Amino acid sequence: MHRPTPMSSRSRRSRRRACTVSAAAAAVALAPLLTACGSSAHPGAAAVVDGKRITIGQLQSRVRAVRDAQRAAPQSEQMISGSGQLTRATLDSMVRERIVRKAAEDAHISVTRREVQAERGKLEKQAGGAKRLEAGLLQQQAIAPSEIDERVRMQLTTDKLADKAGIDPRSPRGAAQLGRKLAKTSADMAIDVNPRFGKWNTAKSALGNGEDPWLRDLSGRKADRQQQL
Repeated sequence: MHRPTPMSSRSRRSRRRACTVSAAAAAVALAPLLTACGSSAHPGAAAVVDGKRITIGQLQSRVRAVRDAQRAAPQSEQMISGSGQLTRATLDSMVRERIVRKAAEDAHISVTRREVQAERGKLEKQAGGAKRLEAGLLQQQAIAPSEIDERVRMQLTTDKLADKAGIDPRSPRGAAQLGRKLAKTSADMAIDVNPRFGKWNTAKSALGNGEDPWLRDLSGRKADRQQQL
């Protein structure tokens, strides 16, 4: 009977070296993939917009403000369950705010605090009071009371941008024109989103597959109608 020849110690060492080299080569090949999956080019940032960071801490603070307000509301469970993508939606809004500010700077447009206060007063009157405006925006758009002024400022700024460009942003055609205008601004801002939150879509100027309008009803009237059904 033929017996297999015992492997020499030299052969065993050679085989071990080959295995070690193969494992090392595999590790080197995988390193870029692991780095891409496990970290970002901007550690601690949820996104970098035009060279400036939106930190994860800033994002979490905004999300926490909404969740705290939702938990204190009468329909808390319904609102929380209906806003499962709150973190992504919040980051999308934070990036959009910077795009609008950049577009306004380029167009030499500004909005004063007095204008924000006047517009908020109008919205509160339309909604039936400050508390109803806060409740409507929280339920309909997941906007915390502390963020309403910033949203009003963004709307006024966007209105001024559209007006200067001769665009009616509340018509379907005008909304599309405004979207293209702001998408062009965002394309020049080198927006880099942390992969854990998705990818910025330059064509739609939105995070992931989002396609929200740049102008939204802030009066809370839609939410009021839903509550009456």
